[in-house]
Amino acid sequence: MSNKKLFKSVGLSRNVPVSNAVNAAGGKAYAMSAKQALATIAATNCFNSTFYVNAEANLAIAKEAALNLKDDPKFIAQVAVYARSHGYMKDMPAFLCVILAGLDTKLFRKVFRQVIDNGKMLGNFVAIARSGATGRVLNLSSSSVRKAIAEWFRTHTSEQVFRGSVGIDISMRDILAMARPRPDSEEKATLFAYLKGTEFDKESRTFRQTSNKVVVHTHSFDSLPAIVKQYEAYKSTREGEMPKVDFRLLDSLGLSDKEWTAVASNAGWTMTRMNLNTFARHGVFKDKAMAQMIAARLRNPEEIAKARIFPYQLMAAWNATQYDSEIPFGVRDALQDAMEVAVDNVPSFDGQIYVAIDTSGSMKSPVTGHRYGSSSSVRCIDAASLFAAAILRKNRDAVLIPFDTHVHDARSLNGRDSVMTNADKLARFGGGGTNCSCVLEFLNAQQAKGDAVIYISDNESWIDSGRHYYGEEQGVRMQYEWERFRQRNKAAKLVCIDLTPEPTSQVQERSNVLQIGGFSDTVFDVVQSFLKYGIEVNHWVSEIEKIDLDAE
Repeated sequence: MSNKKLFKSVGLSRNVPVSNAVNAAGGKAYAMSAKQALATIAATNCFNSTFYVNAEANLAIAKEAALNLKDDPKFIAQVAVYARSHGYMKDMPAFLCVILAGLDTKLFRKVFRQVIDNGKMLGNFVAIARSGATGRVLNLSSSSVRKAIAEWFRTHTSEQVFRGSVGIDISMRDILAMARPRPDSEEKATLFAYLKGTEFDKESRTFRQTSNKVVVHTHSFDSLPAIVKQYEAYKSTREGEMPKVDFRLLDSLGLSDKEWTAVASNAGWTMTRMNLNTFARHGVFKDKAMAQMIAARLRNPEEIAKARIFPYQLMAAWNATQYDSEIPFGVRDALQDAMEVAVDNVPSFDGQIYVAIDTSGSMKSPVTGHRYGSSSSVRCIDAASLFAAAILRKNRDAVLIPFDTHVHDARSLNGRDSVMTNADKLARFGGGGTNCSCVLEFLNAQQAKGDAVIYISDNESWIDSGRHYYGEEQGVRMQYEWERFRQRNKAAKLVCIDLTPEPTSQVQERSNVLQIGGFSDTVFDVVQSFLKYGIEVNHWVSEIEKIDLDAE
């Protein structure tokens, strides 16, 4: 009689490609194509240290991925726009913009308009250009760069320029000195003089620009934008209505509790979310009406949508408020309500869904990487748990399977609990090593039937790299277990959401496999489309290639 197990393994082995890469954890993996690598990395690379890779290595990975495509600058341009408009990234789009400036000036100008959309992004671009991080120091005095920056100043109002000058890594003063844009109005000319710290004569109330001790330009204080005049007046007298400017400008004035209450009244949604503890320290919530107003602001669906908030940022705010007794329960509850709104677009998936949540030790690192003095309080495991809890909310029959070296039992989770509550329960599982294949192996041992398996992980599997399957040693174990699962479930699909993308994966992308990099809730849209309609191979790349660079 023939050996059925042997002949079955040979058939499966033909579908398991030989491993051709090693991941950051030292485990077997598959190398992505140049386009796949850049598309995946661009979604979340914040150039900070992660569990396995330091900041310098992350930067090197991104640079190599981009420069491998230097003969295809259009795709680099599309990735830059996609990373900004869909992924809401800051560093990566600016980084790719700097690379484009050295490859294709026409594409660079197009991308600059769409990516460098505020003062923060302008500061990022200039900082990266000056650093030489792309392999060379970009000449900011070159014609194409100066024209791009000049266009930015021309297409932004004086008020936008002023507001954009706060909280950027390189001062607007330095940017103006380097790029020397020509103002297109007296108001902007006066604002430029103000931002550059030009000598101010109090008696004549004019800014005086001199050359060789000769006055060559004077600009009247009265020509400044209204918001700047309001700020300067309040700074001088501390009387009258408080100007609606960035709170960092006001904080430097040493505000009283009454003034902080005025700041909170005028604050936007994002500033409110980021400064709840500050408001509490300054007695803002002692006024019950103020507490109610801020709670209503936080749960306002329109404001949440406008803020383009990441769910993990809401979790950071919620975590920060839990042990502050000065923050009313109503405000804390509003953050949970905001989370429900933020993930409300999670779709219902057809069929039986399994969600694999990586709870290994490496998932305890900050989701945006380690940054000296300012690392996010939200870890990869928190972001993964948020995704999984959100899926369970809309898909009550979904089976959540936490894993590290082995799978954990999560049947105690209740889909009716809040997303925050279930995310907190999931985040308490695990620790230790990573074995991505163990979930599929567990399902295969049960002869499980299913329509989709969704992984949320950093994909740094290494525990299973030394394990053989029926004598085979060359392939990646997760790929093998997926092929076993597919034998029973012919139409099943696999989604791998990578929270800290690198240029390797545990399975190769095929028509039934989708690789996604990112932690934005827009990921759900991509997953729904894939599970409902299917995709061609390299779908993620195809989505980016749909970006219209001529759109304004």
